Amino acid sequence: MNRADETPDVPDGEDVLSAGTETGRVHVVLAEESRERIDKVLARAWGESRSRVQAWLDAGLVHAGEQVLEGKEKLPAGASVVAVPPAPVPDKVEAENIPLEILYEDRDLVVVNKPAGLVVHPGAGHWTGTLVSALLHHCAGQLSGIGGVERPGIVHRLDRETSGVLVVAKNDAAHQGLARQFKDRTTRKVYRAFLLGVPRRPAGIWEDPIGRHSQQRQKMTVRSDGREARTDFRVEQAWARCCRVRLELHSGRTHQIRVHASHAGHPVVGDAIYGRQPAWVAEAGVRRHLLHAWQLEFLHPRTHKTLSLEAPLPEDFKAFEKTLG
Repeated sequence: MNRADETPDVPDGEDVLSAGTETGRVHVVLAEESRERIDKVLARAWGESRSRVQAWLDAGLVHAGEQVLEGKEKLPAGASVVAVPPAPVPDKVEAENIPLEILYEDRDLVVVNKPAGLVVHPGAGHWTGTLVSALLHHCAGQLSGIGGVERPGIVHRLDRETSGVLVVAKNDAAHQGLARQFKDRTTRKVYRAFLLGVPRRPAGIWEDPIGRHSQQRQKMTVRSDGREARTDFRVEQAWARCCRVRLELHSGRTHQIRVHASHAGHPVVGDAIYGRQPAWVAEAGVRRHLLHAWQLEFLHPRTHKTLSLEAPLPEDFKAFEKTLG
């Protein structure tokens, strides 16, 4: 659903400058505010921090009519801005006894094979049953606090339906060391996936810049003013209607592989968000996008020795390949 469809209506003829509704916030831009960035305007009007307002903007929760707003935009006087803030965050995330497949663990970190369907950290609609809840139980609460209440220990993340290797920090020193490696791109991240169709070249590089979609803020897209991104791909095996590929990430943009593959004309099998899926995909039993974080290599933040972890291909990957003959 487009977030604009969820926006509360402002009653016709009502003189509302800055107010709340049962489901959101409303502000009409004043003449003296028309030259200011909208994130500054709204933070002041609603008495919120700029970081909180920016988070609403980044999540696509702030609109002016049908336009989804970005923080740097400036709006003319009289423009009506509506926000639908997310539900309040619980004060505490509860530990839950959810089974985990541990690939490696020591006093500083734990590496898991995240199954498809498991949300990494709590958020709107997913306050329980997350990987964080499982980790709080498994590690008896001994996780890095840098990520705050919602994301203890979480250094990087995988999409809900993406399976595979994910490393978690047990203390702040480990968290800082791992986060630095992800930021500096010194980690090695290799994925496996099935794509619709077969690229003309058996191997290559996708380097299209990626940014947030201008209308559908929950999606990313290739755009000229986006952030640079690079994905190396190599076809491992090809069939008539699809192929299995090995992909290496050299950047970590949101939905990077899914966006690059779709832009190249070969969306990930099962990924209905970034590509129209033919009927035979569902008939083959595919229930999620077939993308798997296969290998992760990094330096241990305490010993500085190289750790290379691999998550076996999941059963739905194997089952899908069998249907291809």
